Amino acid sequence: MQTFMNLDLLSALVAGSIALLVALLLVRTQHWHGHLSMDSDEGVQKFHTSPTPRVGGIAIAVGVVAGYLFANIGSQTLLGPLILAGIPAFAFGLLEDMTKRVSVRTRLLATMGCGVLGWAITGYSITDANMPGLDWLLGFTVISVLFTAFAVGGVANAINIVDGFNGLAAGTVIIILTAFGVMTTALGDHDLALVCLILAGAVAGFLVVNWPLGKIFLGDGGAYFVGFALAWLAVLILARHAEVSAWAPMLVCGFPILEVLFSILRRRRRNLSPGDPDRLHLHSLVKRRVARALFPNANSLVRNSVTGAIMWMAALVPAAIAVTWSTDTTMLVMGFVVCALLYTAAYARLTQFRWFWTVRTLTSRKAQPVIRAKQQEAFKKS
Repeated sequence: MQTFMNLDLLSALVAGSIALLVALLLVRTQHWHGHLSMDSDEGVQKFHTSPTPRVGGIAIAVGVVAGYLFANIGSQTLLGPLILAGIPAFAFGLLEDMTKRVSVRTRLLATMGCGVLGWAITGYSITDANMPGLDWLLGFTVISVLFTAFAVGGVANAINIVDGFNGLAAGTVIIILTAFGVMTTALGDHDLALVCLILAGAVAGFLVVNWPLGKIFLGDGGAYFVGFALAWLAVLILARHAEVSAWAPMLVCGFPILEVLFSILRRRRRNLSPGDPDRLHLHSLVKRRVARALFPNANSLVRNSVTGAIMWMAALVPAAIAVTWSTDTTMLVMGFVVCALLYTAAYARLTQFRWFWTVRTLTSRKAQPVIRAKQQEAFKKS
C-alpha cells in the first residue's frame, strides 16, 4: 500500500514539475512566440499593465499528460479519455489565444462537443439530476447526452469567465479539484481521487508562475481545458457513485457557475449579448473597491494578485458545503441558495453600497451614470 501511495504522489509531482518547467520555458522564450501568444493590455477586461503570454494552458496540458504516464492503470483508464475528449476544448481555446479570431460561440460548441466525445469514448453521461421530471427525461439517451454536453460547456465557459486576475482561475480550479479529491477519497474511489490530484498538480505548477507575479496567463486554451476537466470529473463522480447527489458537484463549482448565471442576467438587463465583455464581474468590483482600499499605494500588479487571492474564498465556501453534505440533496439546495444570496449581497454592497439586492444591481445602461456618480462620491469619502 505504501508503494502505491508513493507512486500516486510521484504522478502528481511529475505533473506539477513538468507544468512548472513548461510555464517557465514559455516565459523565457516569449520573444520567439510573443507575436502570436502575447495578451494585449488593451481591452474592456484587460487589467494587466504589459503584454503577457496567454498560453499557460500548454503547460497544464503537458503536465497532465506527464502525470498520466506515471499513474496507475485504474487512474489511466479514467484520465486517458478525459485527455482525449478535452482536445477540442484545448485546441479551439489555444487557437483563440494565438489568433484572437475564434468566436465565443465556436469555443462553446467545441467544449459541448467534448461532452459528447466523452460519452462516445466512455458511455458516461448525466442520467440523474435529482430533479423530478428532468430525471425522467434523462432516462432517454439522447436527452442525457445533450444535457451532459450543455453542462460541460457551461462549466468550461464559467471557468473562462472567472479568469480575470492573477491566480483567480487557477486557485479556484485547485479548490474545486481538492473538493472533488476529498469527496472521492471519502467514497473509497482511489483511482478517481488520483486523477483529481494529478490535475491539481498540473494547475499548481502553472500557478507558481502565474501568481503573484503574473508572468504567464491561463488563456482560453487552459481555461476551457481545465473547465472541461472539472465538468467531466463531475460526470464521472455521478456515474460511479449513485449515492452522491447531482447538486454536490454543481455546488463544488458554485462560484464560477453563479458568476456566469449572474453575468448572463446582468447583460440581458442591460440589453447586451451574454458574450459581450464588461468590467462588472464580481472580481472586477472587488479589485476596484476592496483591493484598492486595502492597498491604496500598491501598483496594479499587487492589486491584481490580491484580488485573485481574495476571490478564492468565494470558491471555498460552496465547495466546503458540497463536501460536507455530498449525499443530502436538501442541504445542498439550501447551500446553493445561501451562496447565491451571499453573492448578490456582496455584489449589491460593491455596486450600491448596501447589503441587499435591488433591481438596480442589474441596472440598464440609462441608469449607469447615476450609479457611477454615487460610486465616485462614496469612493472619495472612503
